[in-house]
Amino acid sequence: MSTPVNPFADMMAKMQEQMQDMSKGMPGLDAFSPAAFEAMMGTMPKEMMETMFGNKLDEGALDARTKLLLTLAGLTMQGAQNEVAVRQTVRHAQAAGATEQHITETIGMMAMFAGLPAVTRATELAKQALTDKKTSDNKDDET
Repeated sequence: MSTPVNPFADMMAKMQEQMQDMSKGMPGLDAFSPAAFEAMMGTMPKEMMETMFGNKLDEGALDARTKLLLTLAGLTMQGAQNEVAVRQTVRHAQAAGATEQHITETIGMMAMFAGLPAVTRATELAKQALTDKKTSDNKDDET
């Protein structure tokens, strides 16, 4: 009698093999670092965010800070699975005028809907982004 094969595990193993085969034709892919890529991404200036995402072009619309806090709430609702998006949204929200309290309250409000694990993860990611921002601000002050 043969051992039954888990179809999901089998599919994942085949996909991993395919990805390894594909990556052989892409030199340098093994050196790719998502953290380094994230560090290269800048934060838009508040004026640019207000023009693109805020109410500069559409009077009476939500401002960029509010839209970014709503985005943060949505990312938290999804379980804060996209770490880069959560950290970037926190940085952009802060640049658009959100305080640490606004960010914390936005994430905390999602506890009833997303559950504590999602809120805990989003809080950890927000703290990382806020700590990174403080560290970079201190470096700028020293120069």
